[in-house]
Amino acid sequence: MEHPTQKKTFKQKLVHELTEYGINVLYLALCFSVLIFYRRVLLAQYGIILDDYFIGVIKALIIGKVIMIGAFLDISKKFENRPLFIPALYKTFFFSIFVLLFEALEVLIRVLIKTPTLEGIAEGFAHHFDTVLFASLLVVSLAFFPFFAFKELARHLGQDQIRRLFFQKNEHVRLNKQ
Repeated sequence: MEHPTQKKTFKQKLVHELTEYGINVLYLALCFSVLIFYRRVLLAQYGIILDDYFIGVIKALIIGKVIMIGAFLDISKKFENRPLFIPALYKTFFFSIFVLLFEALEVLIRVLIKTPTLEGIAEGFAHHFDTVLFASLLVVSLAFFPFFAFKELARHLGQDQIRRLFFQKNEHVRLNKQ
């Protein structure tokens, strides 16, 4: 856990925030890109070519920042004293809704670029928002849960403890029991 009595310098705060953002973006970019790659490979078997090469990274950059803002605003503060799976589940649901909203915005931008008519926009939305979108959202939600579970674990044990558990030999790692 962080020591609240120690004042951090601006540089320390900046490094901490950029590191946190980088971890968020890396995990999300990996998850979103794998999902998009799978969709591209699957559709390519039917002769459908998608041209959404970097959309997973763009989504990760935006959703990663939304997660940082959510952490700053303490969106799950009311669940902090509950078992860890409850705030992790809450954050999974909450940020999955943001992914759905971002997906809707992405579709809107794509449809507006390709079709200037209101009828074309409605058709574009109807075509995109089907069971495939909700299946993708389910996969993203399943990827979010371990992500937020680890964040909750780090909040309780401290980021240094988690780092030691993952990156040091087990015989040298001792959990600080409080």
